[in-house]
Amino acid sequence: MIVDTHQHFWNLAKVEYPWLVPEYGPIYRTFEAPELEPQLQAAGVDHTVIVQSMDSYADTAYMFETAAHYSWVAGIVGWVPLLKPEETARQLEEHKRRQLLFKGMRHLIHTEADPDWVVQDTVIESLKLLAAHGYTFDVVAVFPNHLKHVPTLSERIPNLKIVIDHLAKPPYPSAADMAIWRDQLAAAAQNPNVYAKISGLNTAVAKADWTAADLQPAIDFALDQFGASRLMFGSDWPVAILAGDYAKVVAETRKCLSGLSAADQAAIWGGTANRFYNLGL
Repeated sequence: MIVDTHQHFWNLAKVEYPWLVPEYGPIYRTFEAPELEPQLQAAGVDHTVIVQSMDSYADTAYMFETAAHYSWVAGIVGWVPLLKPEETARQLEEHKRRQLLFKGMRHLIHTEADPDWVVQDTVIESLKLLAAHGYTFDVVAVFPNHLKHVPTLSERIPNLKIVIDHLAKPPYPSAADMAIWRDQLAAAAQNPNVYAKISGLNTAVAKADWTAADLQPAIDFALDQFGASRLMFGSDWPVAILAGDYAKVVAETRKCLSGLSAADQAAIWGGTANRFYNLGL
């Protein structure tokens, strides 16, 4: 079983995405499920988790609308207003009653002007509510501003299941920055409730001709720190097409994991995601 734990859809006619500007080139357009579906089939991917693309109710509603028509969508990582704990509480209660596909939430913390946004008291209060409901938190921990906060989150909310998106975007090719990234990722991995996604690495490498060899060092380090039982695969489609395509991301990731045991490969390709997001697959 293969689960893509990190893919997006956006429809520019239905939802506003202020961050998505023409300078993003090939991803500055609408991307919807009919375009992804044949690529999933060709790559042998069985299920996906749709991850929010905007901090808005409209984006989350659009994901639910999409999921209703495609059985391969196993879960949704939506959005709730973390700066408004009372409203967060109401929304989480509503999801608990009605939206079975709602598995957790994410906020685009890397677009906030304050790099410490995620560790302010009000946000912590809302994240405690998330943990109490058994939902998960995807952290867009883009290095160097956010990965360092993951240990703080895990200490203040020890029962919150956290996943670090894209291994926090390793800072290729700087050796000095990579050393700091390794230290911060290792610190984040100390809490057993912190997981990480092998995703978005192709755009972090920022080479048009990237291969598995470019991804391997970061993946190997993550394996040392988290083990396969706390790592999961994600394509980061359609952002991934900024440096390749869906098929290449899957194929090169497969090469990186080929030396692992069958059990470890099964965990990263689907087992970890099934447990973390409570997908029921």
